[in-house]
Amino acid sequence: MKNILLIVLVTFLGFSAQAQAKKNKNLKYTTEVNGNCEQCKKRIEKAAFGVSGVKTATWDVGTHELTVIMNEEKCSPEDLKKAIAKVGHDTDAVKATETDYQNLHSCCKYERK
Repeated sequence: MKNILLIVLVTFLGFSAQAQAKKNKNLKYTTEVNGNCEQCKKRIEKAAFGVSGVKTATWDVGTHELTVIMNEEKCSPEDLKKAIAKVGHDTDAVKATETDYQNLHSCCKYERK
């Protein structure tokens, strides 16, 4: 009886361990970030690098695409978007506050949606 109970317990623990999603240490993630110029590029990339777990960050002025490689064990895409919105740039999911947006340099003020 003890052997059967032990087998059931080990089987259950094995399935529950597999159910946990493994976090990616080198997740390549791309998101849209509004901005206009090279000043925006520097600000957006600096904000991205300020998030613990972000390894690389590149924002393209023409496409408005931010591409990062991040460690999901240390941060999430939501953390990244919040940090970028905090410096005044809207993302697809998190919008900058009006105060943060107004603090941008005049050439950096993009058309908000």
